[in-house]
Amino acid sequence: MITKDRVQKTNPILNVEKLTVVYGKIKAVSEISFQVFPGEIVSLMGSNGAGKTTNLNAISGVVPVHSGNIFFKNERITGTPTHKIVQKGIVHVPEGRHIFPDLTVEENLIIAAYLYSNNNKRLVHERMEMVYNLFPRLKERFRQAGGTLSGGEQQMLAIGRGLITGGDMLLLDEPSMGIAPNLVEEIFETIHTIREHGHTIFLVEQNAMKAMEVSDYCYVLETGVIVHEGESKALIADERVADAYLGKSL
Repeated sequence: MITKDRVQKTNPILNVEKLTVVYGKIKAVSEISFQVFPGEIVSLMGSNGAGKTTNLNAISGVVPVHSGNIFFKNERITGTPTHKIVQKGIVHVPEGRHIFPDLTVEENLIIAAYLYSNNNKRLVHERMEMVYNLFPRLKERFRQAGGTLSGGEQQMLAIGRGLITGGDMLLLDEPSMGIAPNLVEEIFETIHTIREHGHTIFLVEQNAMKAMEVSDYCYVLETGVIVHEGESKALIADERVADAYLGKSL
């Protein structure tokens, strides 16, 4: 259940009300409601096919909403084109990273600013330095083609590219997928640091324990419906959730 402390917070930065997404005759997501408050890291967990990525795609305008509403900073964004959602401050880092493999690390970062109409060169430079401070590996490889980076380094680049846009909220889809174990810890430490820099994060993650460890609040999806929710530390202690999800790759 939603805790008293969470209810007493300021208005949610993201408020999803009875969201339904349909593919053909199949309801991928069925009338789910959830909130994310400013400065939080909130995780959405569930097995493959539960509807996690569909939620992120609906929020960022990649897939159409069948019914329900999505509000960002109290503004209804349901049905808003993706590029305008980015301009409003929501940045989606999708599963699979989708960097430009033939461009250098630096070019990948610069083009993110260009694509989202950020022509303030000083500000872009400051954000690039922030990204390089978060991910020193990228600074070491700034002239290297993105496609030659390791999986973990490409994930760093994808997150860094999202930060370049200056969005208030990051939607992160499976940031640890396909990454060497020695880099997974670094990715999650960076997610925590990004929150400390003032960003709000909505996280979909296959590694349930890591997601819970880094998150303030979690929602658990099953077949398009939220079946559990609560503060992460409370869900870790919940035997039903622990038996069903912890220790497994979701």
